[in-house]
Amino acid sequence: MAAAQRIVIENCSIATVDADDTEYADGHVVIAGNRIEAVGAGRAPERLTDVGRRIDATGHLVTPGLVNTHHHFYQWITRGLATDHNLFDWLVALYPTWARIDEPMVYAAAQGSLAMMARGGVTCAMDHHYVYPRDSGDLSGAIIRAARETGVRFTLARGSMDRGRGDGGLPPDFAVETLDGALAATEETVRRHHDASFDAMTQVAVAPCSPFSVSTELLRSGAELARQLGVRLHTHGSETAEEEKFCHELFGMGPTDYFASTGWLGADVWMAHCVHMNDSDIAAFARTGTGVAHCPSSNARLAAGIARVPDLLAAGVPVGLGVDGTASNESGELHTELRNALLINRLGAHREAALNARQALRLGTFGGARVLGRAAEIGSLEPGKLADLVLWNLGTLAHASIADPVTALVLGAAAPVTASFVNGRQIVADGRLLHVDEDAIARSTRAEAQRLARLAAQD
Repeated sequence: MAAAQRIVIENCSIATVDADDTEYADGHVVIAGNRIEAVGAGRAPERLTDVGRRIDATGHLVTPGLVNTHHHFYQWITRGLATDHNLFDWLVALYPTWARIDEPMVYAAAQGSLAMMARGGVTCAMDHHYVYPRDSGDLSGAIIRAARETGVRFTLARGSMDRGRGDGGLPPDFAVETLDGALAATEETVRRHHDASFDAMTQVAVAPCSPFSVSTELLRSGAELARQLGVRLHTHGSETAEEEKFCHELFGMGPTDYFASTGWLGADVWMAHCVHMNDSDIAAFARTGTGVAHCPSSNARLAAGIARVPDLLAAGVPVGLGVDGTASNESGELHTELRNALLINRLGAHREAALNARQALRLGTFGGARVLGRAAEIGSLEPGKLADLVLWNLGTLAHASIADPVTALVLGAAAPVTASFVNGRQIVADGRLLHVDEDAIARSTRAEAQRLARLAAQD
């Protein structure tokens, strides 16, 4: 790397989230190009020359960027609806509206979702998009375009549904795809957009929606397609007690056994929620390396239950955090999930021993990177890794009297983001996005939400 590309960050607390949970009360980070060149105690070495920029980060904590492992961006324009529903009733209430989305709506919603996450410390995001109404435009392309403009690292989980209302599913029939159509469109999306390189900014996963919205054939063929193309697999799993009952009634087995029968357990798979899992299910995930996207706020909003995160971690299951769609987590940012993962899990069987602040931070950083298959590249601050990192201002009224910076970040109010870097490029400065217009996005998302509401009201 040319020395002129270097950025030096000094005088800060650092939580590296490496394998040893190394921390520095007063340390430095050196960025060279798109990589982390050095992390250590004290000031950066004096011999470092031709530094392009120095940042005095006094009063700040530097961490790896947050990694979001489950989301539905399109839901940004249907926030605040069906607020007192469980999952099934919520889906029944909202699918008729979601079935009316089109490309401009999805683009605006993706902009809103990405902007909210990025300004709150997310440097790597994902979107599980599975609603593709007929003649709705290039929805996948619109989402990827929004991510590139915002500047975040991104995984599109190209979803699909082939079980519409006529086949006993919930979505209107015109909002689902055929088996062959879904597979063909998914393959095209992978071939067009997936980048397998170390510093990839865009990746694609194969992601049929859920056991009760897709056929067994789509699940099985989707797994085969993903492995043929060398990409990861994602879906919803074991979210509710009703799903458990559905799988037993239709397939004669629980969700985990059903996923195993269709090729959906493995180190290249991660599933959202995983709330209702028994010891055998957890053992199967651990044995196969199947990952979990834990979404505590959404699970609480939809009264789905408390996932057994301490047991999953103790078994060695990869676990990251997810915002989930903003129709079931209206705040739409990941910092809340650090706090809620810790607090909600302490309501479970393990009580105060369930999670601590550093485990919560690990879930939101390295855990997420592991779930997305990118632990070698991001998720911790180590030389040679990609320069995805955040400077959190802990010198504010909300945090200044909390001595431990990680505790302040996780249990305190949402900390201001002074700077966020992705691939060595700054995307946030003093809480504002640098490469997109937040106010314009707010206006466009409101307009598209109103347009969608008008279309839905015509049905």
